Amino acid sequence: MGIFDSMFKPDSKPLWPGVSIQSKADLEGLLEKSFIRSQLIFKHSTRCSISRYVLSDFIAHYTFSSDELESHYLDLLNYREISNQIADQLEVAHQSPQILLIKNGKAVVHASHEGITELQLSIYL
Repeated sequence: MGIFDSMFKPDSKPLWPGVSIQSKADLEGLLEKSFIRSQLIFKHSTRCSISRYVLSDFIAHYTFSSDELESHYLDLLNYREISNQIADQLEVAHQSPQILLIKNGKAVVHASHEGITELQLSIYL
């Protein structure tokens, strides 16, 4: 096993600080909860090295408690139809990697690629 095997293994699971979105019902539930507390969606392609790098960096710098922000992870390869629904409902063009902050059923801010690490989420909470 080489040094890069574990870093670029497509099926490796991230240590995500939240829950996985696996159904349209999960998406509807988080949209409903956005009227109570801000919801974050991280859309990730498990086969993309850029997406993997951005996700790893995001997780390393994630400091929000579950009281401040509820975070969700979407595996784009397994749940692309949910990503399409997000794009349609929230009127945000699909990208990968991508982060969306949802309040009151609407995307108040979103970013992709290097814009994710530059985004100051605390401004929008």
